[in-house]
This record gives sequence, C-alpha cells and structure tokens, in this order.
Amino acid sequence: MQIIRNIPGVLPEPCVATIGFFDGVHMGHRFLIEQVRELAAARGLRSALITFPIHPRKVMNADYRPELLTTSEEKLALLEETGVDYCFMLDFTREVSHLTAHEFMSDILRDRYRVQTLVIGYDHRFGHNRSEGFEDYCRYGSEMGIEVIRARACVCDDLHISSSVIRKMLHQGEVDRAARCLGYDYFLDGTVVSGYQVGRKIGFPTANLSVDDPDKLVPADGVYAVHVTFDGHTYNGMLNIGTRPTIGNGPERSIEVNILHFHSDIYDKFIRLSFVKYLRPELKFDGIEGLIAQLHQDAADVEALLGKIQNVN
Repeated sequence: MQIIRNIPGVLPEPCVATIGFFDGVHMGHRFLIEQVRELAAARGLRSALITFPIHPRKVMNADYRPELLTTSEEKLALLEETGVDYCFMLDFTREVSHLTAHEFMSDILRDRYRVQTLVIGYDHRFGHNRSEGFEDYCRYGSEMGIEVIRARACVCDDLHISSSVIRKMLHQGEVDRAARCLGYDYFLDGTVVSGYQVGRKIGFPTANLSVDDPDKLVPADGVYAVHVTFDGHTYNGMLNIGTRPTIGNGPERSIEVNILHFHSDIYDKFIRLSFVKYLRPELKFDGIEGLIAQLHQDAADVEALLGKIQNVN
C-alpha cells in the first residue's frame, strides 16, 4: 500500500476509490474495501482509500474527544492488510470543510487523486453540511466523468456494522461481540508505569498501563480476560479497569493487568492488551481477604478460558 499524504508530488494512476475515516478498520470497512478492490480489478484501475489523519470533528472543535478505536498509526497498519494500492491521507482543514460535494468531487477526487469510480458507503455523506446524498453524487459524477456506485452494507449479529455500534459494545463491556465486528480482538497499546503496588503485596502484582493516545476508547470498567503482548511474546492476563474500590485509592481510573505466572519487572515497557472476554464488574469487598479470594477465582476463570500457559521469564 502506497501512502500519499495530502497533495501528491506525482499524480497517482487512475483509480477506484472510497472515502471514510475508517476508525477501527472493522469488518464493515473491510467489506467495503474488498468491493473497491474487485471493481478496480474489473476495470483495470488502481484501488484507493481517501482518509484523514485526524478526526474531522476534532479539527473543527479542539475539545472534541472522538473515542478512537484505532490511532492513526494503528489504522494505517490495519489498512495495509487489506491489499489496497493507495491510501490518500487528506488533511481535513477548514477550507476542505467548506467545499461543497460538487467541489470536493471535482477538485479533490477528480483533479487531485484521479478517481474514475467512486464507491460510496451505504450511509456515507460528504461535502459542506453533508446536505447532499447519493443521487446528487451520481448526478455530479455524470457531469465530470466519475462513475458513482453505492456499496453493499455489511451485517453482523443482525446489525449494520459501524464504528459507533462497536463503541457502544465496548462501553458495555461486550468485547467478544465487538471482536466479531472488528475482525480482531480490540486492543490498547501503552507503556507500563508505576502504580500503588498494592497487588504485589497481596500476591497479584499488576502492570499499570498508560495508554499512548488519550483519545483511544477504554472499555467499560470491570475485569477482563486478556492477552498481553510485549517483546515479541504473548501471555495470558486478567485485567481490571476501574477505581479499585476495595483498596480505596480515590476516584482515579486505572488500567491494571496481572500477567499470569509472570514475575519480572516490566516498567517502562511498551505492551499491548488484547481484550478477549468480560468476566465480571468491578466489586467492592468487605476486606482484603475477600478481594484475594476473588482474584484467585478470576485467575482460574482466565486460564479456563484462554488455556494454561506457563510463562518462562
């Protein structure tokens, strides 16, 4: 996949393209991109995606928190897997936001990116105020020599898959259901930072994760079975997201993982947490002994779910 940022120095080859933010690069996106690739192959053209490095709403409102499923770098890595020829990274500016759909199609799609066939997602709109729709795009396209095709929608669990639907699932802790829509386990990347170290004192040392991107969505509070990846190895872990009410460390939300059968120091290491299954809500126990008993049960539940791996470290 060739990544072309903003205005290309050399004009790309004529292409079949689609437009979107592609947050999460979920199964709906992949279904759309596969339609683009099939049409491009049938027409002897290149396949292309037009996307944005920063969420358009965040450009227009700096205080907007998009709750990303993927950072820009993660998104590009996932798009690379689709086999598309071009990825046009268009800087969404206020000037771009003021373009009408007709101006966007003529100035950006036709003249800048040489789009000959435009594939429109089933619910996608573009142009100033997003006031125009598919029939308008078809009419403009016929004027300027761009074929416009409506894509087929992708359905999973009787839902039209979308980034907003997946966000709702993650907010409800439904990480396994979200994974079916994403096509992979939802993940958080970040660095291990120093915490309260209470877990170490009760026999369950935890790694505190500081998420790399503050706009990345953190799933609902609770306990999860996860895979933990770092230094090229993957381990089983039980993850707690929440305020740790039994310990009483205040309202600050933390992301802490106990890596099963692992006891090495991994402070400052980059790790990835991949969510497999929600186990239970975060609970407040009457005392530390009740918490410890529950943690033993959680560890047994994780191993029953993920399989027992004896990590060597």
